[in-house]
Amino acid sequence: MRLAELSERSGVSTATIKYYLREGLLPPGRQVNRTTAEYDEEHLRRLRLVRAMIQVGRLPVATVREVLGHVDDDSLGRTMRLGAALWALPQAPEPDTDDDHVRAARQETDELLAGLGWENARLLTSLSPAYRSLVVSVAALRRLGYEWDAELLASYARLMHRAASLDLDFVETQESEAERVETAVLGAILVEPMLQALHRLAQEEESARRYGFE
Repeated sequence: MRLAELSERSGVSTATIKYYLREGLLPPGRQVNRTTAEYDEEHLRRLRLVRAMIQVGRLPVATVREVLGHVDDDSLGRTMRLGAALWALPQAPEPDTDDDHVRAARQETDELLAGLGWENARLLTSLSPAYRSLVVSVAALRRLGYEWDAELLASYARLMHRAASLDLDFVETQESEAERVETAVLGAILVEPMLQALHRLAQEEESARRYGFE
């Protein structure tokens, strides 16, 4: 397809597509002559991913470029390729290692992972922003006096493991490795807010069942 058709099918202006091409967010099309290039379904799929990251995820172009670099890095195995792409997304701040609450939260988080038998997650704790984010959250709860029971936290973790299994079941329906990683990135941007919304709706439903509308 030519640039005009790519624009029409994607709903993205030709000027914006040309900007994405200049910034390296889209691979160049197949050059037909000096002034004309052709694009295919992969360009359309990538363009939709870029638009979701920028418009919905509100990511800066530099971050999008970094994420896509990991998506396209076929020198990495699937786990590290997926992890690198997701880790490039905006993350929680680094925990303060001198904070007593952070040290206690880190120990609690390590004990949680060990109790769950999440050995692979434990191997990635030095790299994983998700691990650091969990430590920061647990530390914040401790600092405010909300010390959640360890078994309650483990129950939530088991629910999330089921959600992760569903995520990857869907990712594996994609044909190419790049499409699988792209789908996982889209999941982080689009599905996580959806899950948060479902969680809050479930809270509203359960609250109404328990306490009514009085």
